[in-house]
Amino acid sequence: ITLSRKSSRGDFVFSADRLIRLVVEEGLNQLPYTECTVTTPTGHKYEGVRFEKGNCGVSIMRSGEAMEQGLRDCCRSIRIGKILIQSDEETQRAKVYYAKFPPDIYRRKVLLMYPILSTGNTVIEAVKVLVEHGVQPSVIILLSLFSTPHGAKSIIQEFPEITILTTEVHPVAPTHFGQKYFGTD
Repeated sequence: ITLSRKSSRGDFVFSADRLIRLVVEEGLNQLPYTECTVTTPTGHKYEGVRFEKGNCGVSIMRSGEAMEQGLRDCCRSIRIGKILIQSDEETQRAKVYYAKFPPDIYRRKVLLMYPILSTGNTVIEAVKVLVEHGVQPSVIILLSLFSTPHGAKSIIQEFPEITILTTEVHPVAPTHFGQKYFGTD
């Protein structure tokens, strides 16, 4: 209920950040890693894991930017690209206005961040731009908070190799997310 329109902005952001952190951590669990041994300050050996190089995040502006801090909290030095896509109110067609990625994005695994999947059109356009930059759909992990069945199905139909991680699939997606999170509602 703390993500409802009626909740205070503080409660909304707190709950959203918790969900973001959970989906980001699961996305990171999907990335390749190598085993390594770490010596603790007390001199003990600990068997752990280290991410392989070549990962990055891409946020679909503006609501996807809400997920960037959650990613940085888990991976301080990860590179993050941005893409701005606006949907026409009447036709629901998505148009790309801006894209800035790490120059070697075609060699990276991509955590694509977009909290609300309604129709899936925005994500499909973002993936098309990533593909134009040499990224294979099989290395894209979409991090989302809420998805409609239609939105997820549309993305999978267009790009069956993509991985979608979300906290909830429901016929109605909370379209007010960005406005409430950033306080512009």
